Amino acid sequence: MRAHEAGALHADGYRGPSWLRPPDDVNALVPQLWAQGVRREPGGRLEVAGVPVDRIAAQYGTPAYVVDERDFRARAAAFRDAFADAFAHLCGRADIYYAGKAFVTTEVARWIADEGLSLDTCTGGEMAVALRAGVPASRIGLHGNNKSDGEIARALDNGIGRIIVDSLGEVDRIADAAGARGVRAPVLLRVTVGVEAHTHSYIATAHEDQKFGLSLSGGVAHEAVARALARPELDVRGLHSHIGSQIFDVQGFEVAARRVLGLHAEVLREHGVALPELDIGGGFGIAYTTEHDPLPPAELARGMADIIGKECADLGVDVPRISAEPGRAIAGPSTFTLYTVGTTKDVGLDGGGTRRYVAVDGGMSDNIRTALYDADYSATLAGRRSEAPPLLSRVVGKHCESGDVVVKDEFLPADIGPGDLLAVPGTGAYCRSLSNQYNHVPRPPVLAVRDGEVRVLLRRETEDDLFALDMG
Repeated sequence: MRAHEAGALHADGYRGPSWLRPPDDVNALVPQLWAQGVRREPGGRLEVAGVPVDRIAAQYGTPAYVVDERDFRARAAAFRDAFADAFAHLCGRADIYYAGKAFVTTEVARWIADEGLSLDTCTGGEMAVALRAGVPASRIGLHGNNKSDGEIARALDNGIGRIIVDSLGEVDRIADAAGARGVRAPVLLRVTVGVEAHTHSYIATAHEDQKFGLSLSGGVAHEAVARALARPELDVRGLHSHIGSQIFDVQGFEVAARRVLGLHAEVLREHGVALPELDIGGGFGIAYTTEHDPLPPAELARGMADIIGKECADLGVDVPRISAEPGRAIAGPSTFTLYTVGTTKDVGLDGGGTRRYVAVDGGMSDNIRTALYDADYSATLAGRRSEAPPLLSRVVGKHCESGDVVVKDEFLPADIGPGDLLAVPGTGAYCRSLSNQYNHVPRPPVLAVRDGEVRVLLRRETEDDLFALDMG
C-alpha cells in the first residue's frame, strides 16, 4: 500500500503503534513507568508520597514537574550499590557520576552527594550548581566538546576532580592553564570507539561522524594519549567512552569495552603507563512506555563487570578503577509532569476515522523531546477515576506549532475534558533541562514530594522573569 505523504500517523485505519494495546482498565497504572511513591487512591485520584495531585495543582498550579524524592534517592543508591558490588572483586570499587545534564538543581546535587555519588557536569553553569550545592570538588567531573577558557580555569581553580578531554586542542589548552597555576590537571581522554548505538541519531555518541571525542580508528586517540603523557602538567587518569543514550542491553558496551580496553593495553605496552581509571559512560535506558524493558541496575552492573573482567583477562592487564555516568535512569522515572486539560477535539483522518486531540496547558516548552527525538510517552487521567471506555488519543500542547505533541499515542478515557488533570510519567530527565520559553510561556516549577510534604526546588517562572532580560 502506498505510504501517506504525511507519514504513518495519518494513514487509513491507524490504530497506534504495534506495541500499544487498549487497556483492560483505563485507570490502571503501569508500575515500571512511575515513581515508587505514585499510586491511585481508592477515590481515583493520583497521589505521590501521600499527596494527591489535585492538592498540588490547587496550591502550585499546572503544568508542574513533580519529583518523588525518595524514589530519586533510591535509584541513585541502587546504581551506587550495584556497581560497587559487581566490581568489588575486579578493581576494589566503582564510582557513579550522576550525569547532571539529565536534570540538576542545587538541592538535587545535594541529594546526589548525600547518597555517595559524584556529579558529572558538562558546562560552567552545571559546574556552578554543583559547587553552590557544596558537592566536594574532588567528586565533580567536567565534560564538554568546546570548553571555554573560563570553564577550564574555573575547574582548575576549584580543584575539580577530573576534566574529560574531548579534542587534541584541549590537551595543550588544559595543560597550559594548569601550568600557569602551578597545578596538575586530572584528565581522562574521551575515546570515540566507532560503536553505532541503537538509538536516535541525536543521542548516539560513539559513531565516527559526530562531534564528541577522539577517534580510535583514525589514530587521533593514540595521538592524544601521547601528547597528554608528554605534558607534565597533566595527570592522565585514564580513558572515557560513551556510546549513546536510551540503551537497553550490554551488547553495545561489550564492543566499546573491547576497543577502549585495547587502547588501554596499547598505552601500557607502548608507553609503560598503566592508566588507573576507565569510565564506561552512561546512557542506560528507562521505560517511557510499555514498549521499553530496561535492565535493573544490578543486572546491568553484573553484565558490564563480566565483560570488562573477561576483556582485561584476555589482554593480560589489570582491571582499572571503573566509573559510570547514569543520569536518565536515576532522574527520569522519579518525576511526572502534571497538566490541566483545556480543549479536546475529534479530528477526522484521511480515509475515514477520527483521532481525539487532548490539549494541555504546557507542551514543547516543558517537554521538547517528542518534537526533537520523536520520543514516546505515556499519560493517565490523574484527578479522578473514569468508567468511560478507552479512546486512542494524542496529547498536544498550547504552542503555535503543529509539532507541539507531548504524547503521540495513548488510550485515555473517552470522557476526558476541560479541567481534568493529566499526568505524564518519565519526565525527570531532559525535560526541565531542555525546557524553553517558546511563545513566551514561562517554565513550570519543579516540586519535590516526600512523606506528605511538598517543597519547591525551582519556582514557576513569571512574566516578570520574561521581562527581566528584555531591555526594551
